[in-house]
Order: sequence, then structure tokens, then C-alpha cells
Amino acid sequence: MKKWLLIDINGKKSCNQKISSQINLNYHKVIRIPIKKIATILLVLLVVATFVFRLVVAPTSGDAQAAQGSIEERKALEAQLTQLEKQIDDYDNKVQEYKKQGNTLKSEIKKYTDKIAKLNLQIKAITLTIQKLSKEINLTSEQITVTQGKIIDKKKIIGGILQSMYQNSNQDTITIFLTNHKISDFFNEMSRLTSVQDKLRSNVEELTGLNIKLFDQKENLALQKEDTMSLIQYQQGQKISIQQTKKEKDNLLKITKGKESEYKKILIDTQKTAVQIRSRLFELVGGGALKFEEAYQLAKFAEAKTGVRAALILAVLDRESALGKNVGKCRYDVNPYYSARASNKTAMNPTRDIPIFLEIVKELNMNPDTTLVSCPIPSDGSYGGAMGPAQFIPSTWIRFKDEIASITSNSPASPWNNMDAFIATALYLKGAGAAGGSIYAEKVAAAKYYAGSRWSSYLSSYGSRVVERAQQFQQDINTLNA
Repeated sequence: MKKWLLIDINGKKSCNQKISSQINLNYHKVIRIPIKKIATILLVLLVVATFVFRLVVAPTSGDAQAAQGSIEERKALEAQLTQLEKQIDDYDNKVQEYKKQGNTLKSEIKKYTDKIAKLNLQIKAITLTIQKLSKEINLTSEQITVTQGKIIDKKKIIGGILQSMYQNSNQDTITIFLTNHKISDFFNEMSRLTSVQDKLRSNVEELTGLNIKLFDQKENLALQKEDTMSLIQYQQGQKISIQQTKKEKDNLLKITKGKESEYKKILIDTQKTAVQIRSRLFELVGGGALKFEEAYQLAKFAEAKTGVRAALILAVLDRESALGKNVGKCRYDVNPYYSARASNKTAMNPTRDIPIFLEIVKELNMNPDTTLVSCPIPSDGSYGGAMGPAQFIPSTWIRFKDEIASITSNSPASPWNNMDAFIATALYLKGAGAAGGSIYAEKVAAAKYYAGSRWSSYLSSYGSRVVERAQQFQQDINTLNA
């Protein structure tokens, strides 16, 4: 029934004028649930939490199909590489046998011949590795395209869910209850709203996982391109080495005229004395220098503690074994190539390494802003951040820190301390299978030291180069110990 005034005794209200209720008998306190705000907060929290814990999304069928496309070709290339590596090792073993026989003109000529043959095989192996990397680059590029498409689709889904939640944001629980005549309908509606929120959370988690996956794929692509360029440069160097080796062989034959007695004279004249070896400077990968004898003493100590050959430790730490990689010139939080040539703004990986790096320098009472680390490679997504002579990134160093301290008694162990660095290198090589192993095992360990999971791409380049350098150091060590 409508409420009407018949007459106002003061004459201020006209007859039949509508009046609102003075007391609302149906009043009840309304508790509104701000669904829109909750959805926004939930979205932000999920994104932050997922990045912190790096939620991983399982590979989808699309990724699996893309990977399957070139798997047979990659297997064929890997089989050829394995065969070539076996032949290269055979030549390495022959050279070692010649050395055991003593320094004769005949053995020296054979060493030159086998070295040339080995270099030719290494060039073939590097060519196959480059082909394999090219296929991997194409595959990774395809995976990036697929992931980017999934991210776009996922954003559309999340946008639709948020729009639906916004449209229902003005409905409070009481309203939902009153608009549903049955208790079962009310609970069904509440369940639907909860399901929408769960769907939002699930899609945000998947989106975050896809973004992480995309970042990893781009970094992997950058590393694959970096590997390819390094191998091409190394291959050019190997071709030059072949020419130099041929010249040395021809020159030796020319001077000696095939006479053993003439070779003995040359050998005496050119052989370095122990005094010269002791006084020679040994350049460390991460910067700085030691006298060779001092470096050998540190390497010998590390060999005694780990079983890894001192000559191999020296070869890995030697500046010449780094294939020209930039070391110790950058701040951890600045990428000198950004933004013209790189997408990552910091030299060091911001989530994996920077927090650990700050803990390390704090414990050592060092200033992080003046403590230089290796620079990133000037391409998208590839980080630097390696520390000291051993060139460990923080997340790797932290794995060995306590074991290093227990051996050297330096607590805390420091990446910039020479003794700690030598032990760190030896421990890593030991874990990679170099302790008391064959030449091939040392080559694999050296490649793992340089490239981690990408070691197979560096077996015929970095791995071989380090082992060759180790043989040179072994000759110096033998001279010192004679």
C-alpha cells in the first residue's frame, strides 16, 4: 500500500502527495564482498608468488611435437660426433706414446703428422657441432613462437575471467541469497563464484609459468648463438694451427736434414730450463698473475686433496684457455650493453645469482659496487657474473663453499682467494669425472667446467684446447721435478 498525506495542518503539504517511509522496517546490514578488489589483489599476489618460487609448467603436446621434429637428425649428428671424438682420442693417445719413447726426430715428426690429422678431425667435429647447434637454434626459435602464442591466448582467457568477475562485483552475499529461491541454488551460485576465482588463479599460475619458460627459452637461444659464434672463431684458429704445424714440421726437416744428431742439438738449445719456468708468470683467468712455480704449488695442493691432475687445474685456470671470454670487468647490477644490444639490465642473473652474490660479499666484508665480475655476452638474455680466478657464478660457488673452507681452512672461503679458487676448480673437475681419468674424461670435465649442460658443444674446442694446454704444463712440471 502506498502512503499518502490527507492534509497538512500547517497547509504546507498538498493533498495526495506521496511521502517516503519514515522508518524502514525491512532494513538490514549489508555486508559487501569486494570481488573486484579481491580479484586484483589475488592477481598481483599470484604473479609475485609464482615468480619467487618459479612455478614450472609441464611441457605441452605442442612443445613435444616441435622437439620431435628434428630428433632423428640430431641423433645422427651426435653419432657422427661420437665417432670423430673416438678418432681424435686415438691420436691423443698416440702422441702420448711418442712422448714416452723419448725425444727423437722420428717421434717428433710423427707427433707433427698426428697433430695435423687430429686438427683436421677437430675441424670436422666442430662443423658437425655447428650444424647440430643450427638445428637447435631453429627448434628453440619455433618453441619461442609457440610459447608467445600461448601467452597471448592465456592473457585473453584471464581478461575474460576478470571481466566476468567485474560484472558480478556488485553482488553481495545477501543479494545472491535473496535472488535464489532455493538454498541449493544459492550454494551453486557461490560455488560458481569460487570456481571462477580458482580458474583465475590457475590461469595466472600458467601465465606466469609461460613467461618464465619464455625467458628461459630466450636465454637458451642466446647461449646457442654464442656457442655457434665461439665455435666458428675456434674453427678458424684450428685452420691456422694446421698451417703453422705444417710449417714447423717442414722447417724441422729442413734444418735437421733428417739427421737425429742435428735434432738433438736443436732440442738442447730450445728446451727451457727449470729456472726460466719458475720465473715465468702464470696468468689467471679471473685476473691477476702468479709466478708459475707458485701456481704449480697451489695446483699440486689441490691435486693431493682431489686427485685431479695439477696440469689440468693449471690449464683450466690459465687465461689462454678461456677462448677470449670477458672476465672481471663489470658491475653485478649493470649490463654495459643494455639497451642497445641486450634485454637483460644486469650483468648477473637477478633471481638466480644476485641475492647469493650479495650474501657472499657481505660475509667477506666486500663492497658489491666495487667488486667486479665477468660481463654478459652482448646478446639478448645471456648473463655473466662469474667471480674470481675460478670464474664461478654465485649459485655454483655456494654449492662448494663449505667443502672449500674445510680443505683450505679459510672460513669463509672466498672466490677471490687464489688457494680457494684452485680448490674450487679441482672440486668441480673432480665432480665432472676428471680425477684419475683418461684424456677423454679430462676433456669432458673441462668442457663441463666451461659450458655446464652445453658441454657437448665444446668437447672438440674448449675441451681439446684445455687438454693440449695441460700437456704443455705437464712438460714444465716434469722439468721442475727432474
